[in-house]
Amino acid sequence: MEQNKDILILGIESSCDETAASVVKNGREILSDIIASQADFHEQYGGVVPELASRMHVDAIYPCIDSALKEAGVTLEQIDGIAVTYGPGLVGALLVGLSAAKGLCASTGKPLIGVNHLHGHICANYLCFPELEPEFLCLCVSGGNTQIVHVKSYTELEILGKTRDDAAGEAIDKIARVIGLGYPGGPKMDKAGQGGDTGAYEFAGSHMKDTLDFSFSGIKTNALNIINQAKQKGETIDIKDFTASYQHHIANILVNNTVKASEQTGIKTICLAGGVSANSFLRKAFDEASVSHDLKLYYPNLRLCTDNAAMIASAGYFEYLKGRRDELSLNASPSLKLGR
Repeated sequence: MEQNKDILILGIESSCDETAASVVKNGREILSDIIASQADFHEQYGGVVPELASRMHVDAIYPCIDSALKEAGVTLEQIDGIAVTYGPGLVGALLVGLSAAKGLCASTGKPLIGVNHLHGHICANYLCFPELEPEFLCLCVSGGNTQIVHVKSYTELEILGKTRDDAAGEAIDKIARVIGLGYPGGPKMDKAGQGGDTGAYEFAGSHMKDTLDFSFSGIKTNALNIINQAKQKGETIDIKDFTASYQHHIANILVNNTVKASEQTGIKTICLAGGVSANSFLRKAFDEASVSHDLKLYYPNLRLCTDNAAMIASAGYFEYLKGRRDELSLNASPSLKLGR
């Protein structure tokens, strides 16, 4: 991964409700990291409204790009490539960032580098840990995805296990809404469970024999049944203990399969990535597992766990070195899978 000159990549991210732009040097050093969040706005609706999110991206995208260049102290002419998320995500939101990137590439002649959003999340670890290099296993876990990924090289990724129904983050968000915590569900569930008894409520397991795949629909349904049965009996759910128990159970499922993947592959370096990797119950469970199973564990700082453009610029850098150059006809791919 050596080159004769520093390479500057401008990253652009707009896959959901964060409009972001960042300049990253050599895939590892963040020179700027600008994020315009819509979370407070969408909270009133209990979740992201795609049409409104797209309109807000339109208003924020170029100011974010201008701020990123200014904060980095560089001009667009000094940028070597423009990396942009083209999937997965909300199609309207993706198109805003993608259109902005195409316009900049068309006007400057800079190369366009399409980035898979999930690859970006994995690369967030490179921004936090200069010593980290492939190969390793990465648990990529968010509201829309739950996957165990074998990171064979900076650009070669193989999915070893994935959810067969709900993602872990989706299971958390759903219950957060049902018990009245609102949006964003993940952080609010995490906060609500602090100090709670993780063994106060029992949930049905979702162990899947002879596979590294996950299933979270069962535990979500189990949680809904507990809530509904309590209402029917006129009983009160202890929110602190309930949310602590629920998140603890989900964390153990994620840890168990990741440890199993480590044992099957012999790979002892584990990374976490994605929005749910910020969850304190998950981090605690992995901290304990890393000691008991002698694993080398990495997870990004909290800011880089959630959607940002620095991770997109980092992934774009490694794709740039590999020689990836996309045509301006590149389209948004809302259901994009890793490895495509």
